[in-house]
Amino acid sequence: MQQISNTFTTQKTDKQLRLSFLQPLLTDFQIIFDRDPAARNWFEVLCCYPGFHAMVLHRLAHWLHCHGVAFVPRLISHLGRFLTGIEIHPGAQIGQGVFIDHGMGVVIGETAIVGDYALIYQGVTLGGTGKETGKRHPTLGKNVVVGAGAKVLGNIQIGDRVRIGAGSIILRDVPSDCTAVGVPGRNICHKGVRGCPLEHAKLPDIEASIIRSLLERIEKLEQQLKVKS
Repeated sequence: MQQISNTFTTQKTDKQLRLSFLQPLLTDFQIIFDRDPAARNWFEVLCCYPGFHAMVLHRLAHWLHCHGVAFVPRLISHLGRFLTGIEIHPGAQIGQGVFIDHGMGVVIGETAIVGDYALIYQGVTLGGTGKETGKRHPTLGKNVVVGAGAKVLGNIQIGDRVRIGAGSIILRDVPSDCTAVGVPGRNICHKGVRGCPLEHAKLPDIEASIIRSLLERIEKLEQQLKVKS
């Protein structure tokens, strides 16, 4: 009876390992070909994509972390940082199909949550804002795009299908289907609008729009003064 119980426990553990580690990795691998036009074949992706390597190591470290293993998950995380330049705390929860493109300088904190099919570029930080305890890192929804060098800081909520412009610093919640750009980040909602997540050139420039409006207003006032004089 004890042997049957041990066998059942082993089978359950193997199933959990496949669901939490192996199955998401397959999705992580497949999504690269959809997101990166430079991905030519499976062998090249397997050997030369640090973002994928970082995800492999993180999923192993996270599985061990969730099962109460001490020290080893942090060691795996440190090794991943050394090999790929991507630092992901073992406690971070990352959904399936997440692609870290290039990846150098990416930092994902302990309590960060990244939804399915997120696209993260190099230099991104999903970090905290101080020494507070508990949930102190951001939560990203599904199909979120975070541009190169963007910083998302604090326990904030980033909705589904949000696009964060390169170099932006996001300190407040961003609703679903919105774009956040600037320092600090400002939200521009685009409900119902769909576009390729790689088209960063189409992100709005808030500062330029405001300056343009001011210049147009100044020109109108100058024309009115000329007419009156």
